[in-house]
Amino acid sequence: MQNEKELLKILIDILSDLKSSLKSISEGIKNLEEGIEKLETEIFSKKLLIIEKKEEEKPLIVKPEKVKIEVPKIEIKTKYRPLSERAKNIPENLYKDISTEKIREVVIGKGEKAIKIGGENILPFYFFEGSMGNEIKIAMEILDVKPEEWPQSLAKYFSDVFHDPALWAKKCVEVYKAEAICLYLQGTDPNYLDLDVNHAKEVVKKVRDAIEVPLIIWGSGNSEKDVEILKEVAELIGERGAVIGPVLDTNYRTLGAIAMGYNLPIIASTPIDVNLAKQLNILLENMGVPLDKIIIDPSIGALGYGIEYAYSVMERIRIAALYYKDTALQSPFVCAIGREVWGTKEVQLPTDEIFGDQEGRGILMEAITAVVLALAGGNLLIMRHPKAIELCKSFFNILSMS
Repeated sequence: MQNEKELLKILIDILSDLKSSLKSISEGIKNLEEGIEKLETEIFSKKLLIIEKKEEEKPLIVKPEKVKIEVPKIEIKTKYRPLSERAKNIPENLYKDISTEKIREVVIGKGEKAIKIGGENILPFYFFEGSMGNEIKIAMEILDVKPEEWPQSLAKYFSDVFHDPALWAKKCVEVYKAEAICLYLQGTDPNYLDLDVNHAKEVVKKVRDAIEVPLIIWGSGNSEKDVEILKEVAELIGERGAVIGPVLDTNYRTLGAIAMGYNLPIIASTPIDVNLAKQLNILLENMGVPLDKIIIDPSIGALGYGIEYAYSVMERIRIAALYYKDTALQSPFVCAIGREVWGTKEVQLPTDEIFGDQEGRGILMEAITAVVLALAGGNLLIMRHPKAIELCKSFFNILSMS
């Protein structure tokens, strides 16, 4: 086209001028500025770049079709080649950093359904340096009360059992193959419904009797109320070896004593900070809680809500534990992903032309958060959406290929 030829000629002339002008640095910079100004003038004032227009100029908006999330079974056709083979011409000391330490193994539950987390002596999936010990485990989350703010894209999978936490837990295990169940006693929160001990005991007993997989009982996060609730609940789950938490720096003495009395693992929860996590573990150890009964909750953030900082802190804890022999930090991580992700505004926004399909958006946001934190060292992930869990398991299977 004539206009394009004219534009190209102008560009060639300008570049030729620049080439000849770069005899000295100062002169070159000056002419470069003049060339840029000339180029802008030629393009924008003379409008030589012609764009074919329709009758009416409107921004192009593609209306997304409803996304159907399918998780196919992935078959790896390429034969796996170990790093030692691929790097055979490179001295091992240049790409290997072998740790002499390991993360403690924590057992959750009892009997055949019990699960183990931790046990690794490497950073996540660094199989060329050692072993992961145990696979990453995923627990599904349920609430003691009907959730009011879950989007339909998530609620539709569980709405038929919202009225009964026991049926909810059973569906997670039988339909979605949950390895463990985390029961959040959200209704006991003094800032929410402030339900009493009798409510908590009734719900925990029903859930305990409905399933055989390991249980995690997570309080409201209110220090005083959790002491009141969990000391009564511990008696119901003592024989199951369930996990209780969160244990905070304001109630660790009481909850630590309760956990020791019933031989239960605990979740030591601190604001995301290396030193605070270490300090709480030391305090618990000093009062007699075995370190192999402690799981660290680093208080993670969701994708777009501080996940980079969470990753950094978790990685620093892992490096200190494995390579600097910090025994106080050699505990596995639990990451409460579901409640963090599904509480963000992005997963609540409806399907539209800008943000796309609501369900696909939520699934990917939860799955990406889970994968990132697993790569930071997460051992036990607590999640909500069944499709997000499927995506994570597929990804972990690929990374674990050997």
